[in-house]
Amino acid sequence: MSIAVNPEILIWARQSAGFDVDDAARKLGFGESPKSSAVEKLAAMEAGEKQPTRNQLTKFANVYKRPLITFYLAEPPKTGQRGQDFRQTPDSRGQRENGMLDALLRDVKARQELVRDVLLDEEDFEAPKFVGSADIGLGVGKVVEMISNALAFDHTDISLRKGDANALFGRLRAAAEDAGVFVLVLGDLGHHTLSIGADVFRGFAIADPVAPFVVINAKDARPARAFTLIHELAHILLGQSGVSGSVSTEQPKTDSARIERFCNDVAGEFLLPEGYFRKAGVKFGANDTEAARACIDLVASRWSVSEPMVAYRFQRTGELTDGAYQSLRQEYHQRWLANVKKEKAKQKENDSGPSGYVIKYHNLGHALVDVVHRNFKERNLTHTNAARLLGAKAISIPGFLKFVEGVRRRNVQGNGHAS
Repeated sequence: MSIAVNPEILIWARQSAGFDVDDAARKLGFGESPKSSAVEKLAAMEAGEKQPTRNQLTKFANVYKRPLITFYLAEPPKTGQRGQDFRQTPDSRGQRENGMLDALLRDVKARQELVRDVLLDEEDFEAPKFVGSADIGLGVGKVVEMISNALAFDHTDISLRKGDANALFGRLRAAAEDAGVFVLVLGDLGHHTLSIGADVFRGFAIADPVAPFVVINAKDARPARAFTLIHELAHILLGQSGVSGSVSTEQPKTDSARIERFCNDVAGEFLLPEGYFRKAGVKFGANDTEAARACIDLVASRWSVSEPMVAYRFQRTGELTDGAYQSLRQEYHQRWLANVKKEKAKQKENDSGPSGYVIKYHNLGHALVDVVHRNFKERNLTHTNAARLLGAKAISIPGFLKFVEGVRRRNVQGNGHAS
């Protein structure tokens, strides 16, 4: 039975999900026939020449990640809220990229709202008190201190900077989750062919007073994640939900740009505290990239942060010119791209890599997995809702949670967190 649907709804839903007609037709599973191809069938529906059946509408809802009722609206709704868009050039991304970002935001927001409801039903739950507790007027130093206190992590103590930048991110993530923030590492819409690059977003925050969420782009360089985490935590303390992009050295001209610069400075000061990180440093001229590189390498190694982050810090303090900073930044970016290519080739050659369960546990984080495990075990969470929170099929939930229990047993002597 065909259903009368405004074809503009079909076009809007596809575009806002980030699909072109070819991708959508393939995802929807439209069959080929002698009379028309899958693409032609979808195009006919979008042109109003043919109406979808009820079963086809259900497929539209699943693939485009929209409630079924959306397709019965008289006209497309206005663009979904990203919170505040702190990216300096959001319109420079294509419709597909921003559409995919919006789809990811909807997915995470739905999970966050479900987590919020679950937590409020727990008798012993205590919400974090720091969400929205700061404002820019307090200054960078004070907000850094507030984050340090919230995480119970002394940002000036170099003895806590053991290991590389990825190890530091693991410790900061665990501290944030212990403080009540859910930290997810996501970079696609459930499949690697639907990945969202770091040029589209670096991270986003949902500054909810009950269940604050931070999402870090999995497609970004691993050493950059600690900076993004602290940056998004600054947004949470400011009580601002929104999307963040790459750091910019341009003079901020809008309120959003000024807030973004402030959060960058908070992250910079937290990770490389003034008066501490320069000790035993190498002197260099503001345009001397060779000498600057040597100093940057030393500081990055000692403080377990990324080289681009150190270079940015020096640019902000005026010790590096913008030209020298941009040159080094491009150099580091090219090196990272080469390493990514090499790692992919190595994994393909060895047919190796972590299991799907390991990747999912890492991406979702200990805090979210723990909420699902605890409430599913106590029968406060259905298979369906557990699957929604984990972004998995309901049939896989018992197996995944059994894996989680195994990880916990092995980590009984440690902190039990996903790294």
